Amino acid sequence: MHLVTVATQLDQWSLDFDGNCKRILKSIAIAKSRGATLRVGPELEIPGYGCLDHFLEGDTILHSWEVLATILQSEEAQDIVCDIGMPIEHKNNNYNCRVIIHSGKIVMIRPKMWMANDGNYRELRHFTPWHKHRQVEQHSLPRIIRNVTGQSLVPFGDAVVSTEDTVIGVELCEELFTPASPHILMGLDGVEIFTNSSASHHELRKLNRRIDLIKEATMKLGGIYLYANQQGCDGDRLYYDGAALIAMNGQILARGSQFSLSDVEVITATVDLGAVRAHRTTSSRRMQSAQAEAYQRVYVDTRLDGGQGIRVGDEETKGSMEVVYHTPEEEIALGPACWLWDYLRRSRTQGYFIPLSGGIDSCATTVIVHSMCRLVADAASKGDEQVIADARRIAGEPEDSSYLPTDPKEFAGRIFHTCYMGTEHSSPETRKRAKDLSEAVGGYHVDLNMDTAVSAVKGIFSLVTGKRPQFAVHGGSSAENLALQNIQARLRMVLAYMFAQLLPWTRGKVGSLLVLGSANVDESLRGYYTKYDCSSADVNPIGGISKTDLKKFIAWAEVKFDLPILRSFLDAIPTAELIPIGSDNVAQSDEVEMGMTYDELSVYGRLRKVEKCGPYSMFGKLVQEWGSFLSPVEIATKVKHFFFNYAINRHKMTTLTPSVHMESYSPDDNRFDLRPFLLPTRFNHQFRRIDELAEKLPNRATQPGNDKAKVD
Repeated sequence: MHLVTVATQLDQWSLDFDGNCKRILKSIAIAKSRGATLRVGPELEIPGYGCLDHFLEGDTILHSWEVLATILQSEEAQDIVCDIGMPIEHKNNNYNCRVIIHSGKIVMIRPKMWMANDGNYRELRHFTPWHKHRQVEQHSLPRIIRNVTGQSLVPFGDAVVSTEDTVIGVELCEELFTPASPHILMGLDGVEIFTNSSASHHELRKLNRRIDLIKEATMKLGGIYLYANQQGCDGDRLYYDGAALIAMNGQILARGSQFSLSDVEVITATVDLGAVRAHRTTSSRRMQSAQAEAYQRVYVDTRLDGGQGIRVGDEETKGSMEVVYHTPEEEIALGPACWLWDYLRRSRTQGYFIPLSGGIDSCATTVIVHSMCRLVADAASKGDEQVIADARRIAGEPEDSSYLPTDPKEFAGRIFHTCYMGTEHSSPETRKRAKDLSEAVGGYHVDLNMDTAVSAVKGIFSLVTGKRPQFAVHGGSSAENLALQNIQARLRMVLAYMFAQLLPWTRGKVGSLLVLGSANVDESLRGYYTKYDCSSADVNPIGGISKTDLKKFIAWAEVKFDLPILRSFLDAIPTAELIPIGSDNVAQSDEVEMGMTYDELSVYGRLRKVEKCGPYSMFGKLVQEWGSFLSPVEIATKVKHFFFNYAINRHKMTTLTPSVHMESYSPDDNRFDLRPFLLPTRFNHQFRRIDELAEKLPNRATQPGNDKAKVD
């Protein structure tokens, strides 16, 4: 017996009930047009996964029921089993639920049992886990649903769905990642098809873990696994990266795109239940299955094969497929670019503005915007009506326009604005690099000098205090030196917002621009930027990416995007150009000022966040990693220097520009990395213990004094 199954990925938007409903109905219609009889959608797809505290509002649940009523009455949802996600209140508790429907009726409601509650997730804040395993209660439906279905009560709990020809079990997102996943016991009790509705976000080098778990689950148990995921930016810092999957017996049969501008993507596969049953004939599996506790089966009067026995599906989805993963460089090019497009079109602004410094960070942000424009052009060339409509509106074209954004440089000229804000300390090299880069990607570029504004602010201070601060190279103190740098940086923020608000007006257009920031994750971790400078922006596409990865991305983009100008950025020494060049004629260097390299910062970041190290345990791990070329005392000095700077700058994380989450050691204070922002910078006890241990340990360094730490 063969049947066609479907997993979907939808670009949902939190609280956009009308838009979310249209995308759900479209996915069901596509599924039916391909002959499918089972459709699975993403987690909480009706209201959108990222509603956060809006889930605590009764309105969110009410409007979700209203949308479900629309779906139940729709022609699209007839004669197909659909797995729909929404929040439901049961006995005064909110649950994250899957609602299984068929031909205008609710078959059952399955609440989530194991919550995602770490990293970016806070599900226990909004939902109650269902801990009554293999237990089912009756849920009283609201009147709006009773009027549609004629039902008053439906099963609510940990049960499975039985059709005439197979058994379906629901597993919800995080439940796949738990040590004792529900699919294990469900599979032993005869469930042949597992559905997983997810809201899994993108993170560099993460996708393989998800796919490996699904392959392993169906390899050991046998079975068909339908994995649906959200895709896009739904109003928060996360980019949900799609990659919907259909797997059978350890083989991937179909996979959706990881990065796309499409609002709806549906994957189908023809699956063979006979192959599942044959896979389950091993004696050890039969012995465990015979002892398995039974799930309550909720019966639905249908056959997933439509009563036809054998069916032929898409030619493209027959048999297994090899899973191909994007390189980290490709992930950086595509993930933030898709997120930026969603943010731009949904904010209903007219484009982006970025202050270009001539350095690698603002360069990387610019290249990501270029990648976004390339994706828009590609989608428009393929006739994506939603992308074309959004692009016309953003570009200021009338609704009846025939404009097609098929040239990425031409489109960038309409929506992407760049500006070089020079001072007396800026070099001709950085000014030229900024101009050439903007020209290479098609941006609308402005070049200005802001010395007049800097002098005016310094003049006000001198007028009030009677003192004139000096740079260190001119004999000033460290306080003077830092203040003079900060005022330049902060004035750039003020100018950036003014130009973002008025540049469209100067070009005869209506609306304003979103300001892009360009501080990388390592600089945020170290606090190596000015609070409320031009890193303070509306959004920051590289705020979750390390400097090391950004350099590799730029080297990749130089070739892939045919941008020779990028080589000059890679060859340049990172510098803020905020102080005069001293008598030694050496330009300001970021790594020298920080007292550590960017490679070292990546190591510190992973140890602090991913491996959960404080100062003492970080020192212990680095002695093992760096002990061959650094002495324990040298390593101790580095660790203490990092934690001191991390502590004195942690307050900056409270105002960090929202950035797309990309890195597992992000210091984002909003939700991912929750720490105090007033820390004991001396770490007296911790540092004393480090020093005591450093004195006792032998020096194994073969090159004493070598302070170049290495990264795997």
